[in-house]
Amino acid sequence: MESMEDIINNVKDPETKKDLEKIIKFHGYLSSGAYIGYQMLNIAKRELDIKDDERIFVTCETLNCVPDAFQILRTPTVGNKGVKILDYDKMAVTINRSADKGEKHMKGIRIFLDPKKTEKYPLLHDWFMNYKKVRHEEVLPILMEAGEDLYSWEMVEIEVPQKKKKNVLICKMCGESFISWDNSPVCIPCSQKKA
Repeated sequence: MESMEDIINNVKDPETKKDLEKIIKFHGYLSSGAYIGYQMLNIAKRELDIKDDERIFVTCETLNCVPDAFQILRTPTVGNKGVKILDYDKMAVTINRSADKGEKHMKGIRIFLDPKKTEKYPLLHDWFMNYKKVRHEEVLPILMEAGEDLYSWEMVEIEVPQKKKKNVLICKMCGESFISWDNSPVCIPCSQKKA
């Protein structure tokens, strides 16, 4: 098994190596999930013809690792509302460009790591399906060799969210300020305590 350092050093393309080094610095190490996010980003850039300076929006269907590739290599972050997390525990993302003023729908792409395709790579499939513990140093070379053959994707239509007016209230239970999108006088944590 190669060391993580050897895996990175074996990357021939200087642009890819530079991107992976940014991911490592941000994420702490090159995880399999962060690399999957990197591959998904590259698929989306090609399929949607996204330019380097274009703002993108990403909906990640997992909290784990995948979102970090988008946050470090592009402009979307959780903080600027460019990355949205739907904690479905799926290796899937939906990516789209920024909408022009007045647009109600956008073309996007949903990409997922396809278990039918990972079956061709038994060790990777074992990791993906959590059949057994497999180290990143074992999974990454497989991901790199297989490339985009592991993914399936489809073009999707995304409704452009309309900007809502912020309604800041003081919670009737805890006394803290919060944004009430539905005019509820109680913040979400306090409403969950009542339930």
